[in-house]
Amino acid sequence: MTRSPDPAPSDLAPAPSDRPARRPARLVAALLLGAVGAAAFGLRGVQQWRGLEASSWDLAIFSQLARAYSELRAPIVPIKGDGFNLLGDHFHPILVLLGPIWAAWPSPLALLWTQAVLFGVSAVPLTRLAIDRLGWAAGLIAGAAYLFGFGLQAAADVQFHEIAFAVPLLAFSLSALVRGRMPAAIAWAAPLVLVKEDLGLTVVVLGLVIAVRDPRVRRAGLALAAWGALWFVLSTFVILPLLNPAGHYDYGGNLGSPLDVLGPAEKWLTVLMLLLAAGVIGARSPIILAMLPTLAWRFAGNVEFYWGWYWHYNAVLMPIALGAMLDALGDRRDRRDPVGPQPWGARRRGRRPARGLVRWTAVGASAAVTLMLGSAMPLANLARESAWEPSARSAAAEGALTAVPRDVVVASDITLMARVVPSDDVQWVHGTNTRVPECVLVDREAFSWGGQDPGNAASWASGNYGTAFESRYAQDGFEVACQPGVA
Repeated sequence: MTRSPDPAPSDLAPAPSDRPARRPARLVAALLLGAVGAAAFGLRGVQQWRGLEASSWDLAIFSQLARAYSELRAPIVPIKGDGFNLLGDHFHPILVLLGPIWAAWPSPLALLWTQAVLFGVSAVPLTRLAIDRLGWAAGLIAGAAYLFGFGLQAAADVQFHEIAFAVPLLAFSLSALVRGRMPAAIAWAAPLVLVKEDLGLTVVVLGLVIAVRDPRVRRAGLALAAWGALWFVLSTFVILPLLNPAGHYDYGGNLGSPLDVLGPAEKWLTVLMLLLAAGVIGARSPIILAMLPTLAWRFAGNVEFYWGWYWHYNAVLMPIALGAMLDALGDRRDRRDPVGPQPWGARRRGRRPARGLVRWTAVGASAAVTLMLGSAMPLANLARESAWEPSARSAAAEGALTAVPRDVVVASDITLMARVVPSDDVQWVHGTNTRVPECVLVDREAFSWGGQDPGNAASWASGNYGTAFESRYAQDGFEVACQPGVA
């Protein structure tokens, strides 16, 4: 039996729909989708700001870091403790990029919009890739399912975290990997080690996938894996303990037995949701393995927030889910035996891309996992008129902020903490700081008091800090008390 001749160069020409004249349209469509996503996430942040919503102290912490970088100082964050260098908490030197942003716009809102833009940008390469491989309709739906998926929505809703920078890096890297552009995939993956210490392990997996996938860049892929391993070890076991005031990695104690990864059922629900986000078929791609390091530390941890679909912990997994799905589905434009790097499980000869029914089923599953959550999704608030109304306590909150002197040490609970960062040196009222604050800013209704009303702020502060405080402001649960003579 004779072997069919290799296709002539003319046989390799792109289909009419893929000619260069159409390529700008795909980029424009991807850019528009990304812009819509960035606007939606940013406006959700504005809603939270107007509604005095504060899910944790993280926005205040990163605002304090951004202010320090803008003033060319080390990222000392008194909210975490006296002289606490935030590079001793998590390894995220990439956040130095927040310095110029804060200098131009010294407000926590700048961080919320920065994260929104980063999420929107991440959709551009993945949506363009999806349109290329699945066609216009399925590609746009896949891009939208990614951008407005549960992982990014939940991350935006709990406000800023360093992982915002990892999301576009992963999106660009995986898009290049699926296209077979391995040098670009390596270049985009390498900076992930500067976002958070555990992402070094993600880089290890990506490097190994690249090395196995394309023998032409095997050494480069292995070098990327070594780079990720080096930074994981260096950051976790050297840099973080060195910069941490306690002299150790703060989160090592959160790990339990390896058997803990098997339960409770909430962990398996998260896995199911991620599998659906990958269209189920994404499990065929080796790209899906890049989820394992993140899932391993989360599921082995004894912190319940790590296990579920909410908070920001799934954001870095969403680009991996879509990249794996697009890789496994193949390219609808292929009408001959594939050449070059192949999807996982594909034969080097004779494999055709997934049929239309399979493509649409995968895209439908990716969208359905978020749609099933319905009104529980944070962006649903954009359609609620009540969510645009300022908090009924906004005037009282503004009065409290006005009553706090500038350039003093302020101890605050979570509600207004981030808002005081631009003007004052902020501590947490429940923190371990040894320096006595000059003023305290209290929201007697804040969840951070655990349901225990602290009572009069001046009395609480005097008893807690062992020095006299006097009341400066009290309205609708917000109170300000300062030491006598503080102006």
